[in-house]
Amino acid sequence: MLLFNVTVIMEDSIANDWLQWMRADHIPQIMAADCFVSNRLLKILDSPNEGVTYCAQYIAEDIGSYQTFKDNYEQIFTAEMYNQFPNKLVSFSSLMEFIA
Repeated sequence: MLLFNVTVIMEDSIANDWLQWMRADHIPQIMAADCFVSNRLLKILDSPNEGVTYCAQYIAEDIGSYQTFKDNYEQIFTAEMYNQFPNKLVSFSSLMEFIA
């Protein structure tokens, strides 16, 4: 199993709107792509960055499911977030494998 993590660092002024948008729109749309089996949303409490930092995590059963997301959806969903909140946030992603 794989964990796809998207870390988003944003200005304080949009944090509530971003969180509402993630819960109501963005995460449900990503999950509807059927590439991930579960997800979670976390707030980083001890971030060294200014603003507010969240991590959206998505669990894929195998590399094929993740690759389908990466090839067909990732750019679309990333662009949607930047269009929704222009010049107010930055994000980066990482892929991790469950070991234990």
